[in-house]
Amino acid sequence: MGRAFEARKASKFARWNKMAKEFTKAGRQITIAVKAGGPDPDSNSALRRAIQNARSVQMPKDRVAAAIKKASDKDTSNFEQVMYEGMAPHGVAIVVEAATDNTVRTVANVRSYFRKKEGSLGKQGMHDFIFDRKGVFYIKKEDFADRDVEEFELEFIDFGLEKIEEDTVEEQEVVLIYVAFEDFGKMQDALEQNEIKVDKSELERIPNHTKELNEEQIDEVLALIDLMEQDDDVTNVFHNLA
Repeated sequence: MGRAFEARKASKFARWNKMAKEFTKAGRQITIAVKAGGPDPDSNSALRRAIQNARSVQMPKDRVAAAIKKASDKDTSNFEQVMYEGMAPHGVAIVVEAATDNTVRTVANVRSYFRKKEGSLGKQGMHDFIFDRKGVFYIKKEDFADRDVEEFELEFIDFGLEKIEEDTVEEQEVVLIYVAFEDFGKMQDALEQNEIKVDKSELERIPNHTKELNEEQIDEVLALIDLMEQDDDVTNVFHNLA
């Protein structure tokens, strides 16, 4: 078939694999939201956010509906969110968030990933001074185009707005809105009430200082992050790599 065919096939499989991981993550977010607040998105803001994020990765409506039904039908009492902290090679701080129905399995896997890539699993809270937990709302620039940034800041500062900036995420121009963790729900409600279309929203851990490494060292850290992100239990991996 030739190299061009093999390259296209490899690219297609990589896209499918990425999509499968994104769907798995979206499904787990839906399960957690349903467990916390029930299956009705009208009365469950966390579920609305989970559905919004599922749509942002092009998860089909029938898959979203199936995920909600599955979470409603099965016993999710032992399904929980957990967090692990540790060090990657070269002193890079790592925080792993996971959603699991078997914490013994999950912690064993996370520990093994650190060990395989010459890192170490540490104690919870060890990175509290490195990361600030923020709510981040992603709005496509085209959906924000007719709004004045200064007027928006004045209007939404009462809902916890800390910072607004433009960026490019996965080749998409977006406007990012940052709020403190405790103001996430307040800002979500305000954006909904003002009919501002949010592409996705996340609770992120943003480093307040970063670690500079050379190219070879960066590759070693990214190898650990990639290994962790392949685990179906892992929902997010945060780091302070520059």
